[in-house]
Amino acid sequence: MSTAPLREAARVIVLDDDQRVLLLHYAEIGGFWATPGGSLHEDEDHPSAARRELNEELGVAEENVQLSAQLAERSQNHAVAGREVHQVEQYFLAYLTPADIDLAGATQTDNIRAHRWWTLNELRTTHEMVYPIGLADLVTNFLDRGMPDQPIILH
Repeated sequence: MSTAPLREAARVIVLDDDQRVLLLHYAEIGGFWATPGGSLHEDEDHPSAARRELNEELGVAEENVQLSAQLAERSQNHAVAGREVHQVEQYFLAYLTPADIDLAGATQTDNIRAHRWWTLNELRTTHEMVYPIGLADLVTNFLDRGMPDQPIILH
């Protein structure tokens, strides 16, 4: 069991009608791509945090976001602002279009340097760091089989 403080987070796997995945490029730890999302505020539930994060990071109007049930979960220790935390992330799925993104309306871009729509094949073949690991397989399984009975545990 981790002795690091718990940090709960909500993340969103954003798909468009062409089954592309929207990822953000973060400039920390040498740079990596990840799904939009972040930590919960006090007394906030995961779906509310997921919608808020899409608004803060991408300018997406919260009322335009229809989230799936929880698709996956990932638990890991890592540094946030120089402090070790035990982060537990719940992943949801949302369908958006490129037109839903309004970067001029984004208010919390943190260390985000870029955003990009990735095909599943690009995700499978890239040499860049993408989180969560196995994202292309997770999305493919969802597209082929639908929502799992229980959230998938990611490593």
